[in-house]
Amino acid sequence: MQLAAIIVSLVLIAVGVALFGRALVQIYRFVRLGQNVPAGTRTADPYRRAVTVVKEFLGHTRMNKWGIVGVAHWFVAVGFFSLLLTIVNAIGQLFKADWILPIIGGWAPYNVFVEFLGTMTTLGILTLIVIRQLNRPGRPGRKSRFAGSNTGQAYFVEAVILIVGVCIFTLHALEGAQHHVDGYEASFFVSYPVVAWFRGMDLSTLQNLTYFFAGLKIATSFIWMITVALKTDMGVAWHRFLAFPNIFFKRESDGGVALGALQPMASGGKLVDFEDPGEDDVYGVSQIEHFSWKGILDFSTCTECGRCQSQCPAWNTGKPLSPKLLIMSLRDHAHAKAPYLLAGGGKDMEGNEKATEEQLKDVPAAALAEAERPLIGTVEENGVIDPDVLWSCTTCGACVEQCPVDIEHIDHIVDMRRYQVMIESAFPSEAGTMLKNLEKKGNPWGLAKKQRVEWTKEVDFEVPIVGKDIEDLTEVDYLYWVGCAGALEDRAKKTTKAFAELLHMAGVKFAIMGGDEKCTGDSARRLGNEPLFQQLGQENVAMLNMAYGEDDEDPSTRKPKSSKKIVATCPHCFNTIANEYPQLGGEFEVIHHTQLLQHLIDEGKLVPVTPVDGLITYHDPCYLGRHNKVYTPPREIMSAVPGLRQQEMHRHKERGFCCGAGGARMWMEERIGKRINNERVDEALSLNPDIVSTACPFCLVMLTDSVNGKKNDGKAKENLQVVDVAQLLLDSVKTPVDPAGTAEAESEPEPEPVK
Repeated sequence: MQLAAIIVSLVLIAVGVALFGRALVQIYRFVRLGQNVPAGTRTADPYRRAVTVVKEFLGHTRMNKWGIVGVAHWFVAVGFFSLLLTIVNAIGQLFKADWILPIIGGWAPYNVFVEFLGTMTTLGILTLIVIRQLNRPGRPGRKSRFAGSNTGQAYFVEAVILIVGVCIFTLHALEGAQHHVDGYEASFFVSYPVVAWFRGMDLSTLQNLTYFFAGLKIATSFIWMITVALKTDMGVAWHRFLAFPNIFFKRESDGGVALGALQPMASGGKLVDFEDPGEDDVYGVSQIEHFSWKGILDFSTCTECGRCQSQCPAWNTGKPLSPKLLIMSLRDHAHAKAPYLLAGGGKDMEGNEKATEEQLKDVPAAALAEAERPLIGTVEENGVIDPDVLWSCTTCGACVEQCPVDIEHIDHIVDMRRYQVMIESAFPSEAGTMLKNLEKKGNPWGLAKKQRVEWTKEVDFEVPIVGKDIEDLTEVDYLYWVGCAGALEDRAKKTTKAFAELLHMAGVKFAIMGGDEKCTGDSARRLGNEPLFQQLGQENVAMLNMAYGEDDEDPSTRKPKSSKKIVATCPHCFNTIANEYPQLGGEFEVIHHTQLLQHLIDEGKLVPVTPVDGLITYHDPCYLGRHNKVYTPPREIMSAVPGLRQQEMHRHKERGFCCGAGGARMWMEERIGKRINNERVDEALSLNPDIVSTACPFCLVMLTDSVNGKKNDGKAKENLQVVDVAQLLLDSVKTPVDPAGTAEAESEPEPEPVK
């Protein structure tokens, strides 16, 4: 047995190490097939990036959001790397059954470490196996986060870890049985009963058991290595290596996830200049090699855990988009096409082949066939990604928020949309109306600019307008950026008027633009029309800078960001101005209206006194919550209102559910599956609330439409309200008029002045 175990193990080690080394080179070459990224965008501040990698791995900061899953995975992940010396120990035990590592092999702290971590790794993988079985696709179907994952590969990896864990535990117990001395039992605080059992066996049996389990551990480990080396697209295995560089090269050097701002369009490692584009500039992504190398690395790192899928509003309402399946499709396509690309294959913008026949003569037929597949296309067209998948995304960020290996799903989806919109003009027809209105009128509804200030006539106080009532914004505390919806949509205008009245009551000096402002471009950018976004954004930035008294030709007039304060009621405007306008030279200090209202309450400038009775549940807008981490202020405002009883929906805060309007979906018809806003309202109705509140005009429209439909169907009570938190606060801050009390006060004589 010993000789056979030695021969088999040494052969597997040699083959495994050689193939694994080759696989690492293949993966490096494969990832480099992607385009370069703009200089410094993925490597700036390497120290902070390294700290982020250590923090995310050792702290399992993303995984631990899932409770027991995160804890179990921590032991499996840490055990994989920290127990590597047990392989060395097993190799030595093949030659001499009672062999232990020099120096540390008999050291009690090391043995305690191996005992504890080996046991917990085994228990951890058993826990994960049970969780996978409880959630396997065969039971809950589409609701399973593992639906569509490569289940066979997962079972293989889990079996390997379980076998290795059992071998580590058993070999450690055999070691204790062969090296027992007084006091040594403390190093075997878990396995001591097994040690005692082994101690009753004869030496020959102990040796044969050692040879068997050492050989089994080595064989299992290196069969795994050979398998993954031959299958470099096995994400469930390779993520344990690729996650480290993927996290290191993540978009945000401070460790933040890829939410908030979208990145400007780049080509060949440089930002695209739409006023003077390069001849070879690629607009968006139409071929797998147009993704950046970070995108290719993203696809390879996906572990198919399905956390993104479980949170995706599109997938949960019967639509074809699953962020996980999208990334897997791109990964599989990239790997299948790689031999063609590595041979020099590829097509220019006109579709002409760059490589010669001689270069491609050794490329497998399967790779050549894969190269002919369109990246975006229907099943009939043999497309990699179906158009319905691409246009189902609301860019809510749930996938990015939940991904434990920092895949940047939204950036990749928008890059594919950019090509479809800018080059193919292939996008849902309803969105075309929105784009035309933005181009001609500067707002999605196509209304005249004078209508932007019509709401000011409906309040009983003066609303200062820049350039008309005040010279510039240095005369006020805040610019109130009303936004298109807040100025032009009837339901959103109620929020606008309520917020303006609250500012007036609190004595906050504010002003609005006079109607010359344009849409911030949020919907245009997320639809994929990057040039239109930049045009709208540049016009707005120039107008805002001028309103703050800045002269673009005279840098000495440039004001610090802290003196240019903007408050917005729309999270989409808030996100765009705060996070994306800096890309266009616009540096402003932007807050959301809920943040300012909470501050005014804390300062005592707004005092809620009138009770607003009823049960209220709050819907987190995606672009306020996940994209900008503003969760507390709206809830604090509601807590300050007397009479309200708050209850959270099942999905809230980081796991909040989208209303369906983001990613330009506000302007597209929802024809597949259940409407996302109906799904969200059904969740709210399960609490039987009196009020559904939110803090976004898009959410307000979507939720109101659904609630009205439910009322018509008799599924919601007639008095159910959908309101912005600003409206709630205004109702409470306003002291109700008491006619009797007023009459009594008027009948009393005025007090004499004190002399």
